[in-house]
Amino acid sequence: MGRTYKADAVVLRSLRFGEADRVLHLYTAERGRVNAIAKGVRKTTSRFGGRLEPLTHAQLLLHEGRGELHTISGADIVTAHAGVRGAPYALAVAQIGSEAVLKLFPEPEPHPRVFEGLVRFLDLLERGIDPGPDPVLEAAGLGFQLKLLALAGYLPHLESCAGCGAPGPLVGYSAASGGAVCERCTVEDGAFVLRPGSLEAVAALVERPLVAGALPRPAAADAVRVVETTYEHHGGFRLRTLHA
Repeated sequence: MGRTYKADAVVLRSLRFGEADRVLHLYTAERGRVNAIAKGVRKTTSRFGGRLEPLTHAQLLLHEGRGELHTISGADIVTAHAGVRGAPYALAVAQIGSEAVLKLFPEPEPHPRVFEGLVRFLDLLERGIDPGPDPVLEAAGLGFQLKLLALAGYLPHLESCAGCGAPGPLVGYSAASGGAVCERCTVEDGAFVLRPGSLEAVAALVERPLVAGALPRPAAADAVRVVETTYEHHGGFRLRTLHA
């Protein structure tokens, strides 16, 4: 039998399926991660047109049957984010954030703050950001990933040594210990050494609202290592988009 339901959704990934269909990986306000099929969407006569492009925020009508894939039967655009798809730098930043959501929150469980953060992140990129030297180092993308880690329960501890509890100085980062570490724990844990200003930059990215822009390159590179080592240690994965 199944049932039909409405969902406030963002299209995170779109894959060709069969001759004319697409499988969509969605993140929804009501159910978290949902995988769905849009039948016939690649035909020129499809009634969906461009309403299911990646990064689109849309109100969807879906049917939940017996299979894993729900079927999309209706779609109304809330925000198309065409400006993001049309700007290579912003698109690359958006793809990193989208993959992070998919990897950190793969289950069909609602996380309203994740959905709200995803919408704010894409809306920020849609308003326009200045291209930097490397989208991996973009402050908006790094800040979004750190906030996702916090919502997933992996927020790096940055106020005292995550290894021994000492107040500092904190000179390294250990994913195994769960945060910044003192000099002794940096050596004992095999942590990587943080360059001057990096700890403060990571803390600011966690605490402040999302802001686009360039960070000092050493601090940005260290922030990427914080994110990557946390993904690998706690989640057991790497983001393909961070190594494209």
